[in-house]
Amino acid sequence: MKYKHLFGPVHSRRLGFSLGVDLVPFKYCPLNCVYCEIYSTDHLTLERQEFFPVEEILAELRHFLADGPKLDYITFSGAGEPTLHSRIGEIIRIIKEEFPQYQLALLTNGVLLDDAELRKEILPCDLILPSLDACRQESFEKINQPHPGLTAQKLVEALSALRVEFSGQIWLEVFIIEGINDTPEELDCLAPAIAKIKPDLVQLNSLDRPGSEEWVEAAGETVLNRVKKYLVERLEMPVEIIAKSHPQNFETHVPQDIGEAMKATLMRRPSTAEDLSQTLGLHINEISKFLRQLNLEGKVDIKREERGVFYSWKH
Repeated sequence: MKYKHLFGPVHSRRLGFSLGVDLVPFKYCPLNCVYCEIYSTDHLTLERQEFFPVEEILAELRHFLADGPKLDYITFSGAGEPTLHSRIGEIIRIIKEEFPQYQLALLTNGVLLDDAELRKEILPCDLILPSLDACRQESFEKINQPHPGLTAQKLVEALSALRVEFSGQIWLEVFIIEGINDTPEELDCLAPAIAKIKPDLVQLNSLDRPGSEEWVEAAGETVLNRVKKYLVERLEMPVEIIAKSHPQNFETHVPQDIGEAMKATLMRRPSTAEDLSQTLGLHINEISKFLRQLNLEGKVDIKREERGVFYSWKH
Protein backbone atom coordinates (compact mmCIF):
# COMPACT_ATOMS: atom_id res chain seq x y z
CA MET A 1 0.00 0.00 0.00
CA LYS A 2 1.39 3.41 -0.95
CA TYR A 3 0.94 5.84 1.92
CA LYS A 4 -0.23 9.38 1.34
CA HIS A 5 -0.52 10.49 4.96
CA LEU A 6 2.12 8.40 6.76
CA PHE A 7 5.87 8.86 6.68
CA GLY A 8 8.66 6.90 8.27
CA PRO A 9 9.16 5.38 10.68
CA VAL A 10 12.23 7.60 10.91
CA HIS A 11 14.63 7.93 13.82
CA SER A 12 14.01 11.30 15.48
CA ARG A 13 16.36 13.20 17.75
CA ARG A 14 13.48 13.85 20.12
CA LEU A 15 11.12 10.90 19.73
CA GLY A 16 13.19 7.88 18.84
CA PHE A 17 11.58 5.55 16.29
CA SER A 18 8.54 7.55 15.23
CA LEU A 19 5.80 7.02 12.62
CA GLY A 20 4.64 10.37 11.25
CA VAL A 21 1.02 11.14 10.46
CA ASP A 22 0.49 14.18 8.23
CA LEU A 23 -3.04 15.58 8.43
CA VAL A 24 -2.82 18.76 6.34
CA PRO A 25 -1.63 19.72 2.84
CA PHE A 26 1.90 20.95 2.26
CA LYS A 27 2.69 24.20 4.11
CA TYR A 28 -0.73 25.05 5.53
CA CYS A 29 0.15 26.78 8.80
CA PRO A 30 -0.75 29.80 10.96
CA LEU A 31 2.98 30.71 11.13
CA ASN A 32 5.70 31.30 8.57
CA CYS A 33 8.72 30.68 10.79
CA VAL A 34 12.00 32.01 9.42
CA TYR A 35 13.85 28.88 10.53
CA CYS A 36 11.49 26.32 8.96
CA GLU A 37 13.56 23.69 7.17
CA ILE A 38 10.67 22.81 4.83
CA TYR A 39 10.73 26.33 3.40
CA SER A 40 8.13 29.09 3.47
CA THR A 41 4.43 28.73 4.30
CA ASP A 42 2.32 28.81 1.14
CA HIS A 43 -1.03 29.04 2.92
CA LEU A 44 -0.98 31.19 6.05
CA THR A 45 -4.29 30.26 7.66
CA LEU A 46 -6.22 29.83 10.91
CA GLU A 47 -9.13 27.98 9.29
CA ARG A 48 -9.56 24.42 10.48
CA GLN A 49 -10.81 22.03 7.82
CA GLU A 50 -11.16 18.34 7.13
CA PHE A 51 -8.42 18.54 4.53
CA PHE A 52 -8.37 14.76 4.04
CA PRO A 53 -11.13 12.26 4.92
CA VAL A 54 -10.69 10.68 8.33
CA GLU A 55 -11.34 7.18 6.96
CA GLU A 56 -8.60 7.62 4.38
CA ILE A 57 -6.08 8.44 7.10
CA LEU A 58 -7.30 5.65 9.39
CA ALA A 59 -7.17 3.10 6.56
CA GLU A 60 -3.47 3.80 6.10
CA LEU A 61 -2.82 3.57 9.84
CA ARG A 62 -4.72 0.29 10.18
CA HIS A 63 -2.77 -1.19 7.28
CA PHE A 64 0.60 -0.08 8.63
CA LEU A 65 -0.09 -1.08 12.24
CA ALA A 66 -1.71 -4.44 11.42
CA ASP A 67 1.50 -6.39 12.14
CA GLY A 68 2.26 -4.51 15.34
CA PRO A 69 5.51 -2.74 14.35
CA LYS A 70 7.79 -1.56 17.14
CA LEU A 71 7.44 2.22 17.51
CA ASP A 72 8.34 4.69 20.22
CA TYR A 73 5.59 7.08 19.07
CA ILE A 74 2.94 7.70 16.49
CA THR A 75 3.47 11.40 15.86
CA PHE A 76 1.15 13.99 14.38
CA SER A 77 3.48 16.26 12.44
CA GLY A 78 4.29 17.00 8.82
CA ALA A 79 4.84 19.96 6.55
CA GLY A 80 2.04 22.00 8.14
CA GLU A 81 0.21 22.51 11.44
CA PRO A 82 -1.65 19.27 12.39
CA THR A 83 -4.23 20.97 14.62
CA LEU A 84 -5.64 22.67 11.50
CA HIS A 85 -7.36 19.35 10.69
CA SER A 86 -10.87 19.84 12.04
CA ARG A 87 -11.29 16.16 13.03
CA ILE A 88 -7.92 15.52 14.67
CA GLY A 89 -9.71 14.72 17.93
CA GLU A 90 -11.65 11.91 16.30
CA ILE A 91 -8.48 10.47 14.77
CA ILE A 92 -6.71 10.56 18.13
CA ARG A 93 -9.63 8.88 19.88
CA ILE A 94 -9.89 6.05 17.34
CA ILE A 95 -6.14 5.34 17.39
CA LYS A 96 -6.25 5.14 21.17
CA GLU A 97 -9.24 2.79 21.05
CA GLU A 98 -7.88 0.47 18.35
CA PHE A 99 -4.14 0.62 19.10
CA PRO A 100 -3.78 1.42 22.81
CA GLN A 101 -0.26 -0.07 22.89
CA TYR A 102 1.14 2.95 21.04
CA GLN A 103 2.02 6.31 22.51
CA LEU A 104 0.74 9.37 20.67
CA ALA A 105 2.77 12.57 20.26
CA LEU A 106 1.63 15.88 18.81
CA LEU A 107 4.08 18.39 17.33
CA THR A 108 2.36 21.78 17.24
CA ASN A 109 3.17 25.47 17.17
CA GLY A 110 0.37 25.84 19.75
CA VAL A 111 -1.22 28.99 18.38
CA LEU A 112 -4.65 27.38 17.85
CA LEU A 113 -4.79 26.06 21.42
CA ASP A 114 -6.65 29.12 22.67
CA ASP A 115 -9.66 27.11 21.45
CA ALA A 116 -10.91 25.18 24.51
CA GLU A 117 -12.64 22.57 22.33
CA LEU A 118 -9.42 21.86 20.43
CA ARG A 119 -7.52 21.47 23.70
CA LYS A 120 -10.12 18.93 24.79
CA GLU A 121 -9.70 17.01 21.51
CA ILE A 122 -5.96 16.49 22.03
CA LEU A 123 -6.05 15.47 25.70
CA PRO A 124 -5.76 11.69 24.95
CA CYS A 125 -2.25 12.26 23.54
CA ASP A 126 0.64 11.05 25.69
CA LEU A 127 3.07 13.80 24.72
CA ILE A 128 2.54 17.29 23.32
CA LEU A 129 5.48 19.24 21.94
CA PRO A 130 4.54 22.92 21.44
CA SER A 131 6.87 25.80 20.60
CA LEU A 132 7.51 29.19 22.19
CA ASP A 133 10.35 31.13 20.61
CA ALA A 134 9.57 34.58 22.00
CA CYS A 135 7.10 36.25 24.31
CA ARG A 136 7.73 39.83 23.17
CA GLN A 137 5.46 40.62 20.23
CA GLU A 138 8.18 42.26 18.14
CA SER A 139 10.40 39.18 18.36
CA PHE A 140 7.46 36.79 17.91
CA GLU A 141 6.60 38.54 14.65
CA LYS A 142 10.19 38.58 13.44
CA ILE A 143 10.84 34.90 14.15
CA ASN A 144 7.43 33.29 13.57
CA GLN A 145 5.81 35.71 11.09
CA PRO A 146 2.31 34.83 12.34
CA HIS A 147 -1.11 35.16 10.76
CA PRO A 148 -2.45 38.68 11.49
CA GLY A 149 -4.04 38.90 14.91
CA LEU A 150 -1.96 36.22 16.59
CA THR A 151 0.02 37.41 19.59
CA ALA A 152 2.78 35.97 21.73
CA GLN A 153 0.75 36.69 24.86
CA LYS A 154 -2.19 34.72 23.49
CA LEU A 155 0.13 31.78 22.80
CA VAL A 156 1.49 31.84 26.36
CA GLU A 157 -2.06 31.92 27.77
CA ALA A 158 -3.10 29.02 25.51
CA LEU A 159 -0.17 26.85 26.56
CA SER A 160 -0.80 27.70 30.22
CA ALA A 161 -4.41 26.57 29.82
CA LEU A 162 -3.22 23.36 28.18
CA ARG A 163 -0.99 22.62 31.16
CA VAL A 164 -3.94 22.92 33.55
CA GLU A 165 -6.04 20.47 31.51
CA PHE A 166 -3.45 18.05 30.16
CA SER A 167 -2.04 15.33 32.41
CA GLY A 168 0.52 13.99 29.93
CA GLN A 169 4.01 15.23 29.18
CA ILE A 170 4.64 18.66 27.65
CA TRP A 171 8.06 19.27 26.09
CA LEU A 172 8.40 22.94 25.14
CA GLU A 173 10.73 23.74 22.25
CA VAL A 174 12.50 27.11 22.07
CA PHE A 175 14.30 27.79 18.81
CA ILE A 176 17.25 30.08 19.47
CA ILE A 177 18.32 32.69 16.91
CA GLU A 178 21.36 34.64 18.03
CA GLY A 179 20.75 38.36 18.37
CA ILE A 180 16.97 38.04 18.52
CA ASN A 181 15.74 35.81 21.35
CA ASP A 182 18.99 35.18 23.25
CA THR A 183 19.37 38.72 24.62
CA PRO A 184 18.88 39.54 28.34
CA GLU A 185 15.73 41.51 27.52
CA GLU A 186 14.22 38.56 25.65
CA LEU A 187 15.22 35.95 28.20
CA ASP A 188 13.89 38.10 31.05
CA CYS A 189 10.50 37.88 29.33
CA LEU A 190 10.79 34.26 28.19
CA ALA A 191 11.74 32.69 31.53
CA PRO A 192 8.60 33.83 33.44
CA ALA A 193 6.45 32.79 30.48
CA ILE A 194 7.92 29.28 30.53
CA ALA A 195 7.49 29.14 34.30
CA LYS A 196 3.81 29.99 33.81
CA ILE A 197 3.36 27.25 31.18
CA LYS A 198 5.04 24.66 33.44
CA PRO A 199 6.28 22.21 30.78
CA ASP A 200 7.90 18.98 31.92
CA LEU A 201 10.95 19.73 29.81
CA VAL A 202 12.39 22.69 27.90
CA GLN A 203 14.32 21.86 24.72
CA LEU A 204 16.57 24.44 23.09
CA ASN A 205 16.96 24.01 19.36
CA SER A 206 18.92 25.63 16.56
CA LEU A 207 19.37 25.31 12.81
CA ASP A 208 20.63 22.02 11.33
CA ARG A 209 20.21 23.00 7.69
CA PRO A 210 19.04 26.16 5.87
CA GLY A 211 15.79 27.72 7.03
CA SER A 212 13.24 29.58 4.92
CA GLU A 213 15.04 32.91 5.41
CA GLU A 214 18.64 33.27 4.28
CA TRP A 215 19.71 35.49 7.19
CA VAL A 216 18.94 32.83 9.82
CA GLU A 217 22.08 31.12 11.07
CA ALA A 218 22.69 28.31 13.53
CA ALA A 219 23.24 29.45 17.10
CA GLY A 220 26.67 28.38 18.25
CA GLU A 221 27.39 26.09 21.18
CA THR A 222 28.43 29.06 23.33
CA VAL A 223 25.10 30.82 22.73
CA LEU A 224 23.03 27.73 23.44
CA ASN A 225 24.94 26.93 26.62
CA ARG A 226 24.56 30.53 27.83
CA VAL A 227 20.79 30.43 27.25
CA LYS A 228 20.57 27.04 28.93
CA LYS A 229 22.49 28.29 31.99
CA TYR A 230 20.22 31.34 32.25
CA LEU A 231 17.05 29.25 32.13
CA VAL A 232 18.32 26.48 34.42
CA GLU A 233 18.99 29.09 37.10
CA ARG A 234 15.42 30.41 36.90
CA LEU A 235 13.23 27.41 36.10
CA GLU A 236 12.29 24.31 38.07
CA MET A 237 12.00 21.95 35.08
CA PRO A 238 15.00 20.49 33.23
CA VAL A 239 16.43 22.33 30.21
CA GLU A 240 18.34 20.52 27.47
CA ILE A 241 19.93 21.34 24.13
CA ILE A 242 18.70 19.18 21.26
CA ALA A 243 20.50 20.93 18.42
CA LYS A 244 23.60 19.64 16.68
CA SER A 245 23.10 15.92 17.02
CA HIS A 246 26.28 14.00 16.28
CA PRO A 247 26.58 12.16 12.97
CA GLN A 248 25.97 8.46 13.32
CA ASN A 249 26.26 5.48 11.01
CA PHE A 250 24.76 6.23 7.58
CA GLU A 251 22.72 3.03 7.36
CA THR A 252 21.29 3.61 10.84
CA HIS A 253 19.47 6.77 9.79
CA VAL A 254 19.13 6.57 6.02
CA PRO A 255 18.05 3.20 4.60
CA GLN A 256 20.59 2.00 2.05
CA ASP A 257 18.20 1.96 -0.92
CA ILE A 258 16.96 5.47 -0.15
CA GLY A 259 20.49 6.74 0.42
CA GLU A 260 21.61 5.34 -2.91
CA ALA A 261 18.58 6.82 -4.70
CA MET A 262 19.24 10.24 -3.15
CA LYS A 263 22.91 10.01 -4.08
CA ALA A 264 22.10 9.05 -7.68
CA THR A 265 19.59 11.89 -8.00
CA LEU A 266 21.81 14.56 -6.43
CA MET A 267 24.84 13.52 -8.47
CA ARG A 268 22.83 14.07 -11.67
CA ARG A 269 21.33 17.42 -10.71
CA PRO A 270 20.95 19.69 -7.66
CA SER A 271 17.49 19.35 -6.13
CA THR A 272 15.37 20.93 -3.41
CA ALA A 273 13.83 18.83 -0.66
CA GLU A 274 10.50 19.19 -2.47
CA ASP A 275 12.08 17.96 -5.73
CA LEU A 276 13.50 14.90 -3.97
CA SER A 277 10.16 14.21 -2.30
CA GLN A 278 8.39 14.13 -5.67
CA THR A 279 11.16 12.23 -7.49
CA LEU A 280 11.56 9.49 -4.86
CA GLY A 281 7.91 9.34 -3.77
CA LEU A 282 8.80 10.01 -0.12
CA HIS A 283 7.15 12.39 2.31
CA ILE A 284 8.85 15.76 2.62
CA ASN A 285 9.51 15.15 6.34
CA GLU A 286 11.38 11.92 5.61
CA ILE A 287 13.45 13.67 2.95
CA SER A 288 14.17 16.53 5.36
CA LYS A 289 15.44 14.18 8.08
CA PHE A 290 17.62 12.28 5.59
CA LEU A 291 19.06 15.54 4.21
CA ARG A 292 19.80 16.71 7.74
CA GLN A 293 21.73 13.52 8.42
CA LEU A 294 23.61 13.67 5.10
CA ASN A 295 24.50 17.29 5.81
CA LEU A 296 25.83 16.37 9.27
CA GLU A 297 27.95 13.68 7.65
CA GLY A 298 29.33 16.13 5.08
CA LYS A 299 27.93 14.24 2.09
CA VAL A 300 25.96 17.07 0.46
CA ASP A 301 26.60 20.65 -0.64
CA ILE A 302 23.93 23.29 -0.02
CA LYS A 303 23.21 26.34 -2.15
CA ARG A 304 20.35 28.82 -1.82
CA GLU A 305 18.77 29.99 -5.07
CA GLU A 306 15.64 31.92 -5.99
CA ARG A 307 13.45 28.80 -6.10
CA GLY A 308 14.69 27.50 -2.75
CA VAL A 309 17.53 25.61 -1.10
CA PHE A 310 19.27 23.17 -3.44
CA TYR A 311 21.28 20.09 -2.46
CA SER A 312 23.96 18.37 -4.51
CA TRP A 313 26.10 15.33 -3.78
CA LYS A 314 29.72 16.06 -2.94
CA HIS A 315 32.03 14.45 -5.49
